[in-house]
Amino acid sequence: MSQHSTRDLEIFLDIATEAAISAGAIVKNYWGKIEHYEEKGRAGDLVTAADKAAEAAILKVLGRHVPDHGILAEESGTLGGDRREYLWAIDPLDGTTNFAHGYPVAAVSVGLMIRGVPTVGVVYNPFRDELFRAAKGLGATLNRCPIAVSQTEKLARSLLVTGFAYDRRETTDNNYAEFCYLTHLTQGVRRSGAAALDLTDVACGRLDGYWERGIHIWDIVAGIVLVEEAGGKVTAYDGSGIVLESGRILATNGTIHSSLSQALRETPKMRANLKKT
Repeated sequence: MSQHSTRDLEIFLDIATEAAISAGAIVKNYWGKIEHYEEKGRAGDLVTAADKAAEAAILKVLGRHVPDHGILAEESGTLGGDRREYLWAIDPLDGTTNFAHGYPVAAVSVGLMIRGVPTVGVVYNPFRDELFRAAKGLGATLNRCPIAVSQTEKLARSLLVTGFAYDRRETTDNNYAEFCYLTHLTQGVRRSGAAALDLTDVACGRLDGYWERGIHIWDIVAGIVLVEEAGGKVTAYDGSGIVLESGRILATNGTIHSSLSQALRETPKMRANLKKT
């Protein structure tokens, strides 16, 4: 990655913040007013008017400040080329299924990759008015106050979070076995339905670790920066460097990372009852 000054990163962080807050206001305005939603191909993969309006707001902010940057957006796809030095990965409403059902666990995620490396991240939860911000070398904050990952040292004392991909009905690689196995090895495993918030919860120490498969780049870029800048660790399941396109992520406070990685590798197989759709 080419070198960027602290001032450059601060500018990008402010742009991401403006975009996330703008989209968050739209999400909040739509709350309780969604009467119709669409499925995007797989059962449970929803899109609402709030997703589209929030994404439009983010694109407007980015277009005004960094019109020459590339964008990878959940609803609009790749804009301006995906091989540019600067690529913004945005999820205007992470947790759409929650949102559509009136369950207030959702957030806006705006991340920037520089030459493929997650470098700037902002996640805004409009329901709790929580603004998470981070940039490489600048630390991570929640509502402008510094945050850090937990100090939990043993997997047996940890509280984890995970999720299930939309294709879980169609494949035996569906995370059910891992969920059950880790539930027995820890103090509990939660499922929020919003990957961006799972990562922010690891970053600020509410949770000790997170893993998931079938995840998209726009879901995790911002959160990766937050976890790493808060002192945590983000890798592939086996502890090697994360490949964003793989759809798999392991993020922890660092101290339980190797034990959680090992547990994921040792998870016993289980038979799945797959529903044909």
